[in-house]
Amino acid sequence: METSPARTPHRLDPAGGCPHAVNARLLAQGAVAPVELPGAIEGMAVLGHEALREFLQHPEVAKNARHFTALREGRIAAGWPLLTFATVPGMTTADGDDHRRLRSLVARAFTPGRVAELRPRVEELTDTLLESLARAAADGDGVADLRRHFALPLPMGVICELLGVDVEFRDRLHRLADRVVSTDTEPAEAVAANRELLDVLGEIAAARAARPGADLTSALIAARDEGGDRLSRQELIGTLLLMIVAGHETTLNLITNAVRALCAHPEQLDLVRAGGASWADAVEETLRWDAPVSYFPFRYPVRDLTVAGTVIPAGTPVLAGYSAAGRDPAAHGPDADRFDVTRSARPDAVRHLSLGHGAHYCLGAPLARLEATVALERLFTRFPGLRPAVPEAEQTPHAGFVGNSVRTLPVRLAPLAAERGPAHPRGEGADVRRP
Repeated sequence: METSPARTPHRLDPAGGCPHAVNARLLAQGAVAPVELPGAIEGMAVLGHEALREFLQHPEVAKNARHFTALREGRIAAGWPLLTFATVPGMTTADGDDHRRLRSLVARAFTPGRVAELRPRVEELTDTLLESLARAAADGDGVADLRRHFALPLPMGVICELLGVDVEFRDRLHRLADRVVSTDTEPAEAVAANRELLDVLGEIAAARAARPGADLTSALIAARDEGGDRLSRQELIGTLLLMIVAGHETTLNLITNAVRALCAHPEQLDLVRAGGASWADAVEETLRWDAPVSYFPFRYPVRDLTVAGTVIPAGTPVLAGYSAAGRDPAAHGPDADRFDVTRSARPDAVRHLSLGHGAHYCLGAPLARLEATVALERLFTRFPGLRPAVPEAEQTPHAGFVGNSVRTLPVRLAPLAAERGPAHPRGEGADVRRP
């Protein structure tokens, strides 16, 4: 196969930013792009939909960091901001039998049937948080941060209840997780945050071991696989880290991005409200159009691979470019950059890859979809006049190039009096039937 000419590596900005303009430029040059990771580490990003689909399920692509050449050669510093992604023990860095063993111990909690049983609790928690959002807006001159008061505590509350994590740990877990997954964290801060996060997770695991309950952490501690093996302590902590981080950060970004998209496209919001598309359709289109994870680390070819005409050398750290693949016109058509909640109903619709593909497909996908669908329907029903309180251009992008969202989303829950128009005195257009 003929390979493409060498390209100058794109330096990924550790501070992050909206990825879509960069993605479009890189995709125009090819489906696979060389990138420079923090610390001048050479990597690759697979950006095209078909190329990414092929790569994610390729039998000669591994997740275990023993295949990471730069790490094996000692070129990765202790405070490297992406080190946790590469080395955390658990299913995201395991291959083959190890991966199947670790995944099977957790998978039973996330089957569609088990997730459906969580709906009443998700709805109850959503309604409670909507009241909290209203109170925050009342205290803030009609404006509240939707991300802080609603989009974050919903998935964090659900995953922590599943895991048996007490309420007092939750703010700390989010703060530490945010530091661990941010690519602009200073080395000393990254090391300290990672150490503190592992200590907190160890404390949670110890509490559940001492006082087992009807929660997933207790079940993981007690579980044995078919061969009689338990999770090692490192595997348990790594699994908790994965489930807490992925179990709330992804859905937090998904809900935030969906609200932004629907508010920026009021005709699409009206279409959903009128029944022309479902709230679940809005979730799927958000996942495609503004994926909650932009560039996810890492996979490593175990031999030199040619993907979409580009050679990826063995041992190269490769990023899955979910946000780019979601807007790839080769897969999603010439209007791929248009937000359209009816897209998934098209006969030629291509399923997005934003929650992964293959053996490492996101275990929590059914739960994320449930939480986001319930959140959007109840949010816009409770606050039909909701809109961002600041222009889109002034919404600060998420720190780092892994997650894709904004840092805060100030919203106004009801139109201002001036926007509602003048009040009608009785007898001049007022509804005289109302008291």
